[in-house]
Amino acid sequence: LTKHARNMLQERNISEEWVRRTLQEPEWKETGTDGNLHYFKSIEEYGNRILHIVVVPDTSPKRVLTAFFDRRAGR
Repeated sequence: LTKHARNMLQERNISEEWVRRTLQEPEWKETGTDGNLHYFKSIEEYGNRILHIVVVPDTSPKRVLTAFFDRRAGR
């Protein structure tokens, strides 16, 4: 996790466990126009809202840039 991602998790009340689950078992993934990977998963404990994780794929290990609940995802 980048420093920004850690700050966003805290600010947005997103658990690291939800991030792990989303990265391990996403409901879907997309490659953005920016080349980053975007992972999506519905989080039951948070009213089935869609967690959206943005990851830099060209690093090892992969770096999580940010995480947020995406109101537009899946629509």
